[in-house]
Amino acid sequence: MPNTIIREEILKSGAIPFARFMELALYCPETGYYETQKNTVGRAGDFVTSVSTGSLFGELLAFQFAEWLAEFPIADCRFPIIEAGAHDGKLAADILNWLEKYRPQLFARTEYFILEPSPTRQQWQKETLKSFAPKVSWFTDFENLKLRAKNSKLHGVLFGNELLDAFPVRRLGWDAKGKSWFEWGVTLDGEKFVWTKISTTDLPSAISQLPSSLLAVLSDNYTIEASPAAENWWREAAGILAHGKLVAIDYGFNGEEQFSPARVNGTLRAYHRHRVADDLLAQPGEQDLTAHVNFAAIQKVGEEAGLKTENYCRQPQFLTRIFQKAVKEKTFASLDAKQIRQFQTLTHPDHLGRAFRVLVQSRT
Repeated sequence: MPNTIIREEILKSGAIPFARFMELALYCPETGYYETQKNTVGRAGDFVTSVSTGSLFGELLAFQFAEWLAEFPIADCRFPIIEAGAHDGKLAADILNWLEKYRPQLFARTEYFILEPSPTRQQWQKETLKSFAPKVSWFTDFENLKLRAKNSKLHGVLFGNELLDAFPVRRLGWDAKGKSWFEWGVTLDGEKFVWTKISTTDLPSAISQLPSSLLAVLSDNYTIEASPAAENWWREAAGILAHGKLVAIDYGFNGEEQFSPARVNGTLRAYHRHRVADDLLAQPGEQDLTAHVNFAAIQKVGEEAGLKTENYCRQPQFLTRIFQKAVKEKTFASLDAKQIRQFQTLTHPDHLGRAFRVLVQSRT
C-alpha cells in the first residue's frame, strides 16, 4: 500500500515535500492510484473526462490530426501520432477507428506511438488496441522513443490529453509576516498524514518573480502549486520534435488566473466517486490527486525550446473550429442525438467546456 511506503519514508527521513507524497500516492508501482485503479473514468469511476463522454472527442481530434499530417512533406512517408499518457487506450482507439474509416490512405501510412512508463497500463492499452496491434508501438520514455525516431528526432503530432495535471506538484505557501515562501510538506501525527511547513529557497521562477504589489495583498498561508515535472516533460518533448505539433489538452489557467489573490488554497483537489474529497492526504492510492496546469509556464518552456505557439484557447473554441471545418467538408454532415449530447458536454461551460484549455505549439 502507498500509505505504508510513505509512512516508512517519513519515519526514516522526516517530513517529505508534498510532491513526493503525490508521486508515491499516484505512481507507486503495483499500489499507486494510476497503477491499480483502471476504471477510474466515467460514471462508475471517480471523474469524467472528454474521452469518457463518447467517441466524438477522439473523432474530432483525428480530423484535426489528419489535416496537420496532410501538410507534411511527401518525403516523410510515415506519419506518427504520439500519445503520452493513454490510460486504457480508449482515445487511441477512437482516433484510429476514425482514420481507418474516413482517411484510409493516411491510415495506411500512420504509426501510433504510445509513451507509457507503466507495464500495467501498457497491458490495459494493448487489450483495448489489439485490433490495431500492427500499427501501435509502446515506449517507456523519450530516450526509448529516440531509438525509433529518425536521427533521434520526431516528425509528427505529439499530444497529451489530461496528462500534465497528473504530474506531481510542489505546494508553496506565503508567510505574510515573514514576507517569504515556504513549501508544504507531509509528516505523521500518530497514524495520520498531516501538513507541515518546510523551508525552501528553491522557488520556481514564476513564483520568485511575482511583483511586490501582488505579494502585498496575499493572505497568510496563501497557497499555490508549481509543477517543475510537467515543465521538464514539455521541455523534453519540445526537444525531440523536429517537425510537427506538440499539443496539451487539460484544465488549467494562464498566468494571471493562476495567481489570483482570491484563490487562497490553490487548485489541488482529491477526487473519489465524482466528489471532491475533503482530506487531500487521506487514503493515498485510493483517490485521485490533481492540480490545474499553469499554461503560461508550459507555453514559455516550449517557446524557449524554439517552438512557435499556434493556438491557446478554451476547449469549446478548439473543438468547435474543428467541427465547423469537418461539416464544411461533409465529414460530419450531421450529428445524431447521442453525438449532440457528447458535443454539448465537451463544449458547454457547465460541463467540460469551462476549465479545459488547449495549447498547440509547432516546429516547422
